[in-house]
Amino acid sequence: MTTILITGASRGLGLEFTRQYLTEGWTVIAACRNPGTARGLQELEAKSTGALTVVEIDVTDGESVQRAASRLQGRAIDVLVNGAGIYGGHGQKLGSLDYEDWRQVLEVNLLGPARMCEAFLDCLQRSDRRLIVTITSGMGSLADNTSGGAVLYRTSKAAVNMLIRTSAIDLQARGITCIVVNPGWVKTDMGGPNAKLSPEESIQAMRRLIAKLGREDSGKFYNYDGREYPW
Repeated sequence: MTTILITGASRGLGLEFTRQYLTEGWTVIAACRNPGTARGLQELEAKSTGALTVVEIDVTDGESVQRAASRLQGRAIDVLVNGAGIYGGHGQKLGSLDYEDWRQVLEVNLLGPARMCEAFLDCLQRSDRRLIVTITSGMGSLADNTSGGAVLYRTSKAAVNMLIRTSAIDLQARGITCIVVNPGWVKTDMGGPNAKLSPEESIQAMRRLIAKLGREDSGKFYNYDGREYPW
């Protein structure tokens, strides 16, 4: 049975990833900071008949990540989805930057995926798929930045794009495929009510993409609809 590990699974895209993969019959490991308050995950776990395991992971805390990795040691994980992410304060540009806020955004959006990839390499290698999918943003594209602003979020996503592009090269010999994907503008807490896509639509499209990915795709930047995105 195919197993997927999803971070940021208590809400938004992570919760919808969890819901849809459970419906498809996958074994899901849903990671979030506070499982005790994650009502949506608790409801899914109660109905899952053992297919869903909820684990506590704070991606900004290396010890938290390692505790979860020790708990899951020996399990094969086919797909790791780095879904945890934050935006930081709005309206931040040169002249109004909050550096503590910036550090927190980088901790979650960049160092978080790095910690997860390192901690779960052995679990990934035990599987057949060996796939790392990191949720990025079109706002992390250098070529697509024509509006400026959002310095904290943009820099964190541009940095994680480079992390995954480099990891794809470094992990090639281990047979691990690494990609980044832009989920589109989605109606979540981050995307807001005016976004164009529902979480259901975005995740359905990304699942179609994930199903098709192979070793030849490693190191690529995809849009949710399967088109390659400009770096």
